[in-house]
Amino acid sequence: MAVDSWIGLYDIFLAQQGFVVIKMDNRGTPSLKGSEWRKSIYRKVGVINTKDQALAAKEVLKWDFIDTDNVAVWGWSGGGSMTLNLMFRYPDIYKTGIAVAAVANQLFYDNVYQERYMGLPQENEEDFIEGSPVTYAKDLEGNLLVIHGTGDDNVHYQNMEFLINELIRQNKQFDIMVYPNRSHGIYEGANTSRHLYTLITNYLLEHNK
Repeated sequence: MAVDSWIGLYDIFLAQQGFVVIKMDNRGTPSLKGSEWRKSIYRKVGVINTKDQALAAKEVLKWDFIDTDNVAVWGWSGGGSMTLNLMFRYPDIYKTGIAVAAVANQLFYDNVYQERYMGLPQENEEDFIEGSPVTYAKDLEGNLLVIHGTGDDNVHYQNMEFLINELIRQNKQFDIMVYPNRSHGIYEGANTSRHLYTLITNYLLEHNK
């Protein structure tokens, strides 16, 4: 939930580097907006929430102190999926994206989650496909860094390889970082967290002036 407070020192650090850091609640988030807001996402994960983020970003870009040529987005897990969807579906807005441990294809993800929010693929497979970032990989235009642990116990590594193969098939250039045998949190092993956040930071600074 986006609240009137800083969440984590990393946001403060990015602001110190000159970034305007914004978090926004799209429809479907557990914010205090009632049942209709929460349930509107049903069978539309990856579609409604992505659209809301993009429309909100367009409003932000009207502010005169925003550099509209250097808009970046990054996220982890579901946020990684959001990052991919935003980069692929709204390339006119987002120039740089970093997707960590992202679900590329909803048909690969946990049934306990997918069935709760998307129903059964036997009944509406087209919704699973429509909400999956990989479906729109052909439209990538900006700078994309994808990061995944090969031992991810939540968003399995096949998501990464499926996405990579599609980007290759579409002749799209991108950057990747693989963390051997790391889980979904990508924290195991000496210096892993520091290495990961240094990578993210350097990518943002390199591609966003």
